[in-house]
Amino acid sequence: MNEQEKSSPRLLQLFGFLEASPEDPFINFAIAKEHEGLGNEDKALSFYKKLTEQSPDYVGTYYHYAKLLGERGEESEAFVIYDKGITVAQKLGDQHALSELKNARLNLELE
Repeated sequence: MNEQEKSSPRLLQLFGFLEASPEDPFINFAIAKEHEGLGNEDKALSFYKKLTEQSPDYVGTYYHYAKLLGERGEESEAFVIYDKGITVAQKLGDQHALSELKNARLNLELE
């Protein structure tokens, strides 16, 4: 844990939760979002990646993961993640997530 992580009460709390439930997708997602909010994009991306590997059906990850990649100029990787998320959303029958992922992917194409 680096100094910025130690100085973030929210991250400290989340890491405590993670210690108790290391496989909980929501906790890992919350840590990724917190890192993203603190500007720790590399750490956020590593948590998003880990989450897609450990909990591939946690469909909300794909939108945020791909969006951050796109914002960093990593469009080709963002398309891969959007496509994976679209496949998961279709498999789960999650129409809301499917619509969001398709729209976000289309917006990235149009940029």
